[in-house]
Amino acid sequence: MIILEREEARPMTAKNMQVLLNSRPSGWVQEGDFRIVETEIPAPGDGQVLVRSLFLSLDPYMRGRMNDAKSYATPVPIGGVMEGETVSEVVQSNNARFKAGDIVVCRTGWQQYAVSDGTGMRKVDPKAVPLTTYLGVVGMPGVTAWIGLLDIGQPKEGETVVVAAATGAVGGVVGQIAKLKGCRAVGIAGGKAKCDYAVKELGFDACVDYRDGHLYDALAAATPKGIDVYFENVGGEILDTVLRRLNANARIPLCGLISQYNATDPYGVKNIASLLVNRVKLEGFIVSDRMQRWPVALPELAGWVASGKIKYRETITEGLEKAPKAFIGLLKGENFGKQLVKTA
Repeated sequence: MIILEREEARPMTAKNMQVLLNSRPSGWVQEGDFRIVETEIPAPGDGQVLVRSLFLSLDPYMRGRMNDAKSYATPVPIGGVMEGETVSEVVQSNNARFKAGDIVVCRTGWQQYAVSDGTGMRKVDPKAVPLTTYLGVVGMPGVTAWIGLLDIGQPKEGETVVVAAATGAVGGVVGQIAKLKGCRAVGIAGGKAKCDYAVKELGFDACVDYRDGHLYDALAAATPKGIDVYFENVGGEILDTVLRRLNANARIPLCGLISQYNATDPYGVKNIASLLVNRVKLEGFIVSDRMQRWPVALPELAGWVASGKIKYRETITEGLEKAPKAFIGLLKGENFGKQLVKTA
């Protein structure tokens, strides 16, 4: 149950809704791990801007930020605003780089209004591509796919590229870029509807339903020449199964392990010897560590989207107060494509 706190009744004025971290989850995230409050809208100081969120991105990495554990980023403190990226509108500016009405992408978190000094904030063109894509295929997930596949996976024409969570915000882009590079693209997804979408809409050559109980046999049939690049988003049994199909000198860009994020008893990989026997390159990466590649990736992704070479689907939840439920659904695979919250 979400705790909704409201201030005592006052004259009708605009308020700022925020979603705070209420407690650190043990196992699966619960709605009670969040707390929704209403506060005064902050005023921008010297050099700052006030922004109003239009869309909030929900992403699997946020589960890790809820833990108080060593990681590549500082965890969200108890009582702190949940971490997240938004497409926002500048409402008021005391910063020469921005003016009221500018549309920006910024890390203002799960709240309707926020102030920023402009660090990490970038202006975007609302006419070039749909606003929501700046949080998806032309944003962090798209750049993640681009960097992971092209810089680490380094696919060559004719090779077989397999991607887990193939219809997600990252996986769907990975498969389509693989096809643009002349590869055989094979997806792994949960359910017939998602597999059909990967093949019929996104252009994958095949897609394996990990829920049908025949994962290895289906993967073997879809990868008759083995696997040269495996883009890892899931971990667990899926990773273990893929390890049995790797070719010599295969590459694994390790992007995520969503099957393990809520696990209290982590999965023990059994086929790890495949990494040695096949001289496999496995590299974990965090897309924010490679900001120098973003100016190269973003224009190319935008061009592919504008020309229709990359397609996408979005699940948009209406209302910031529904973000906790939507986030839990994301972790369970209930979304189709990129999960967003319309906050305005």
